[in-house]
Amino acid sequence: MRAWKRRRGFNAWDEPEPMTGNFPLPYLQGYPPELLMQVRELIQAGRLAETLAQRHRESHEVRTERALYDYVNTLKSSHMRSAPPLAKVAYDPKLHIVRNALGTHSAVSRVQGGRLKAKREIRIAALFKDAPADFLRMIVVHELAHLKERDHGKAFYALCLHMEPDYHQLEFDLRLWLTAQELPTPPQVS
Repeated sequence: MRAWKRRRGFNAWDEPEPMTGNFPLPYLQGYPPELLMQVRELIQAGRLAETLAQRHRESHEVRTERALYDYVNTLKSSHMRSAPPLAKVAYDPKLHIVRNALGTHSAVSRVQGGRLKAKREIRIAALFKDAPADFLRMIVVHELAHLKERDHGKAFYALCLHMEPDYHQLEFDLRLWLTAQELPTPPQVS
């Protein structure tokens, strides 16, 4: 098991105190201490991943960039018809590691004739290829909401809830899943 070290405002794993249950929870900062204690209890009991697997059983078939593009555009067309078109949607294997982000949205502007044209693109961290379907949907909804609302404000979250009514629960569960992914695996007993 590991504990945390501070490094440029972000945490990295090291060795924790074995009996205290003081596990680092970098993805859950800002949540109430009572909730964090429940998460730590699940981790200590070795049941966090199992609990999440029971709650989010459905996997997805969105493995290629073409399938991701179709998936994102289907969601966009059903909830955000007036949003600008997307030029590119891609899985990015470097995203989570390099930028500490799970998805990005960007607009590349260039002059074409006498007009300024913007091409919009969404990049999703490659770890979502193997994530439960609910989590892929949540991150896609989040990035689509950025097409209309740049900042994480009230209007942004209202739009996320319009597209995915369980958005806040899925975001929390995604944070738990990311925590479970970074926990060391127990040694195999043979």
